Amino acid sequence: CVVGLLRPSGGDVRIAVAGRAVLGEETADICRRVGYLPQDPDALLFADTVRDELLVTLRNHGLRPENSPAPLSELLEVLGLDGEAEAYPRDLSVGQRQRVALGAVTVTRPGLLLLDEPSRGQDYPAKRDLVALLRGWQAAGTGVLMATHDVELVAQAADRVVILSGGEVIADGQPAAVLGASPLFAPQVARLFPDTGWLTAEDVLAAVIHRA
Repeated sequence: CVVGLLRPSGGDVRIAVAGRAVLGEETADICRRVGYLPQDPDALLFADTVRDELLVTLRNHGLRPENSPAPLSELLEVLGLDGEAEAYPRDLSVGQRQRVALGAVTVTRPGLLLLDEPSRGQDYPAKRDLVALLRGWQAAGTGVLMATHDVELVAQAADRVVILSGGEVIADGQPAAVLGASPLFAPQVARLFPDTGWLTAEDVLAAVIHRA
C-alpha cells in the first residue's frame, strides 16, 4: 500500500519524507522517493551484471553514475559485493542476490526503505553487517520499515516493534517492552535472561561491564 502496489480499502497513506499523501500516485513515481525490497530478490534482478543492476536504477531516476548519491564502488563494498560487480546476479547465492537487490533499491539513497525479510539467506556476519548498514542509514535520516519473522534481527535493528496476528495489531512499542514480554517472539537472549530488558549479546556485555 505504501508504494501503491495494493490499494487500501480505507484510510490514507502519508509518507513523512514525501510530505504528502501518496494514494493515487503511480508506483513508479512513489518509488523515486521510497525504496522497496520484496521478499523475493529475483523479482528485481534482470540485468547482466551486479553493477548493471545498480546502473538501471540510476538511469530510471535520471542520474548518471558519477552523480549517484551512493557511489557504486562504495555501496558494493559495504554490501560485500565488490568482488561480484561483473557477476551475473542470478548465478549468486540467495543471500548475495538479496544484497544485490538491496543495492539496486538504495543506490539513490531514498528517504524511506521498505524491507520484506531482508535477512533471508544471510549468515550471521552478513546479518551483522546489514544491521550496521541500516543503523548508519537511519543515523543519516533514512526511515526503515521492515517486515520480518527474524526476531534476532528486530532486536538489533528496530526502534519500534509492531506485532500483527490475524490482521490485527496485538503489540506495539519499544523492542525491550514488546519482545521481552512475549514468550513467542522473544529473542534467545531475552529467554536466557528474562525480566532484564536485555535482547542482544551486546546488551548483556554492556550490563556486565557497567556492573564491573
